[in-house]
Amino acid sequence: MAEATPQAVLGDFGNATFTYAGTTSTFFKRDGLFYVRTDGRDGKLETFRIKYTFGVYPLQQYLIEFSDGRLQALSVAWNARPTKDGGQRWFHLYPAERITKDDELHWTRPAQNWNFMCADCHSTGVRKNYDAAADRFQTRWAEINVSCEACHGPGSRHVESAKAHLPARLDERRGVSWIRNAASGIAFRSRPRESEREIEVCAQCHARRGQIADGYEPGKPLLDYYRPALLSGPLYYADGQQRDEVYDWGSFLQSKMYANGVTCSDCHDPHSGKLRAEGNNLCGTCHLASKYDTPAHHNHQPASAGAACAACHMPTATYMVVDPRHDHSLRVPRPDLSVTLGTPNACTGCHKDRDAHWAAATVKAWYGGPPQEFQPFANTAFQPAIARATALADLDASTNQASIDALAAGLRDRSPLVRLGALRALGRAPLDARVSLAAPLLSDPLRTLRIEAASLLAPVPVDQLRTNAAFERAAAEFVESQRYNADRPEGRVNLGTFEGNRGDMSGSERDILAAIRLDPFFIPAYVNLADVYRTLGRDADGARVLREGLRLNPGSAALHHALGLALVRMQRTGDALGEFQRATVLEPGNARFAYVYDVALKSLK
Repeated sequence: MAEATPQAVLGDFGNATFTYAGTTSTFFKRDGLFYVRTDGRDGKLETFRIKYTFGVYPLQQYLIEFSDGRLQALSVAWNARPTKDGGQRWFHLYPAERITKDDELHWTRPAQNWNFMCADCHSTGVRKNYDAAADRFQTRWAEINVSCEACHGPGSRHVESAKAHLPARLDERRGVSWIRNAASGIAFRSRPRESEREIEVCAQCHARRGQIADGYEPGKPLLDYYRPALLSGPLYYADGQQRDEVYDWGSFLQSKMYANGVTCSDCHDPHSGKLRAEGNNLCGTCHLASKYDTPAHHNHQPASAGAACAACHMPTATYMVVDPRHDHSLRVPRPDLSVTLGTPNACTGCHKDRDAHWAAATVKAWYGGPPQEFQPFANTAFQPAIARATALADLDASTNQASIDALAAGLRDRSPLVRLGALRALGRAPLDARVSLAAPLLSDPLRTLRIEAASLLAPVPVDQLRTNAAFERAAAEFVESQRYNADRPEGRVNLGTFEGNRGDMSGSERDILAAIRLDPFFIPAYVNLADVYRTLGRDADGARVLREGLRLNPGSAALHHALGLALVRMQRTGDALGEFQRATVLEPGNARFAYVYDVALKSLK
């Protein structure tokens, strides 16, 4: 990130134009400043000053400041690649769609807001400073870009150590060497990795996560400030490969490299941003080249594209139109899983004229069958923790005692990710099981798990909680985390739902209405507000709210389904049937919608 100066701006601002979805944007300079004339919040052409540049290569975006302190990232970006590679031109980040003012992805909307979406990773020492009462930001940073303190923590500690003549903190990597096993040709660490510090420092920005508080510093627990995503769709494919932008950490935690002690800086120089060696030479620092960088291993011509280690074990997916990024799960290609699960594989990623059946047969002919991977059970110790966490999060514990037993074991697991996955599934468990299993997590060492437990236990009457003091502390942390994200509709809905579960219906209504004002296209706000009105016996108001949501989101199956339920409670079953039908047609894979529609059909004969 940098101020928009002639030195920082890469794009063509010489009255260049770009047309998208019927709008022609014009980029120009005036009095030494940079401007764009494009569609604003109301869809009409306005002139905006470019305040900051964002990124350098392979693309550069531009930030526009609004009077309420919001910085918004323009969706028309500059392709910074050379002309021969298709660069040196303006392009839209959603070329296959038609993003206009009413779309959640429009550049003026919350999904493109820098204060929440971008700032924490692209600047150092960020404080969001959102004022919910005024609906304004006063976001500040210590340094505009990523500086030393982003990874090393406050420089004051270094100065204090020097003044006190204290030795520098012992680096966890100091004295570690990699020793190659002669039989396998693979290196192993001279001593186990003793800390997650380095990987969590990288994960602050290289993980798909939600932020729950300001103030993270290197060395502090990641899950005290961030709530990480697990390997669920649509972020990941069913086998754990990257799908949406997941920024490496969740992928790397699945890998055998991570399991055997590899850290980010074994491959990447954190100061130059470059790899420690190029091409297969990087892999050859640990994997014996005479065994693995040969046709006997990869079955491709030497030095060909198919002989590149990363081509098979780290295939790329392209994000933001022009930015290919490697999958860091470093997995063995599994075209046999493509046949059964429909997942991508590196083989047909290159051999586009062939299908997964061909690739699976070829791999079987070369190697005798698919590799012996980890066993796919949530309670298998050899499965990566993030995969076990995801398996637990997907369990249906509504009636199945075996599932509840698995969650109970997961909640005692040493891995915080496994505990988090178990907590996420526990919301579907019977209330008595939820109380007995989630209560101990109210005192978990990590804030993310404490607030998850508090959210789960919010509907439980106080007299049923033997750990009432622990609940009140964790509940206060939950409320604080949602107020920190009060600039987001999901933060307001979470807070309103929590208040409703605790019996504060006026507070619940207030915060969910605020969510709708923040983002009228946020569907869960309408559904949850209608549920508040159901609790208050105001189904007519609930139906009105849902119809308002459908006016803006006519294709929402969830809104049609919720409106059908409200109409049933209002004794308007005929009208309800039509809403249930629309929900099922719009989302045919939703079993609950289909079941309710079936019950409605039966009840009306």
